Amino acid sequence: MSGSPDPSRADLLRDSLTAVAGAANDLVSHFYALLFLQRPDLRALFPPAMDLQRDRLLTALLRLGTGSDEPHELRRFLRQLGRDHRKYGVLDDHYPAVGTALIGALARYLGPRWTAELQAAWVEVYTWASDVMIEAAADDAEEAPPWWDAVITGHERRAQNIAVLTVEPDRPLPYHPGQHVTIETPWWPRVWRQYSIANAPRVDGRLELHVRAVPAGWVSNALVYRARVGDHIRLGPARGGLVLRGETLRRALCVASGTGLAPIKALVQHMAQRQLANRAYVFIGAKYGADLYDLHALSAMADVYPWLKVIPAVTHDRSFAGDQGALPDVLARYGFWHDHDVFVSGSAAMVRATTHRLTGELGVAPQRLHTESPDAIAQGSPGLLQGC
Repeated sequence: MSGSPDPSRADLLRDSLTAVAGAANDLVSHFYALLFLQRPDLRALFPPAMDLQRDRLLTALLRLGTGSDEPHELRRFLRQLGRDHRKYGVLDDHYPAVGTALIGALARYLGPRWTAELQAAWVEVYTWASDVMIEAAADDAEEAPPWWDAVITGHERRAQNIAVLTVEPDRPLPYHPGQHVTIETPWWPRVWRQYSIANAPRVDGRLELHVRAVPAGWVSNALVYRARVGDHIRLGPARGGLVLRGETLRRALCVASGTGLAPIKALVQHMAQRQLANRAYVFIGAKYGADLYDLHALSAMADVYPWLKVIPAVTHDRSFAGDQGALPDVLARYGFWHDHDVFVSGSAAMVRATTHRLTGELGVAPQRLHTESPDAIAQGSPGLLQGC
């Protein structure tokens, strides 16, 4: 495998992407037309609707073309893509066809800007990227299957559009508390979405998943409204960085809204199992008290562990007996958090607002702050060949 792409060509690649930005959608459509013309068998690897997939391909191309002067960061990104592509059925001999279609689409939409030097730069970076992904997939195949078959052993509706599922993989699925898995249902083959695991690892290997049905969400609606106990789904490998760093945690602040509670719950369970924290605060936010769908589980843990304090807060329910207000405001009323390790999970807007408040007036150093948004992970990882 080649060492890394030539960093001196990074500006050339970036300029070419800027030049086709106005025709990005047409370029991606032409890419797929070329790919399926050359390899019609590859169409079966993709979901029926290609709209979201086209956006993800464009994201991947932007990362590939703009990150070539940071090969170490780009390599890490590509290695995860290579591992993730295994569950889509991607094989080594698929990559050359993708590269040919990519070069053909870029050449068409760059027109006279497409030069021999630019072609050489794109061929170099794509060849390097595909080598990295193929190598990562081969390494991963020595340690894990491409996916896990799992049976739904529990399905409980907690709200009109929220269900808590318990699933049992057919073999142990390794993960760290706070990570998420991708899910494919039998009702929407080849469509994968990501959901955080809501429990620390258990002896029986079962996973708890919190799913909110969203408008036009194929997988989420199937899991909330259609799935039943006994149904089978597929799980991809665990990913995500909302995890504890080491085993030296002493004070923790956890902030969650919506189904962002899932990874926070797993982290708190892990703290309890390992006796990692001597003080932990969990703030849970919602619009209405009825939206605090799993508050009873966290409150039950707080009754058992004196070091754990759970603070629910709502914004639109004056009848609620707990705290009132948006989570950043509620956090500010409780003081400063500079001596806590902080974990924030929820909507992208909540994560942004909470992060800004914590690292600003509330004194939290950025290196002590760990965040994740289900809004982001639900989009999945953009792929050069798949990603939906």
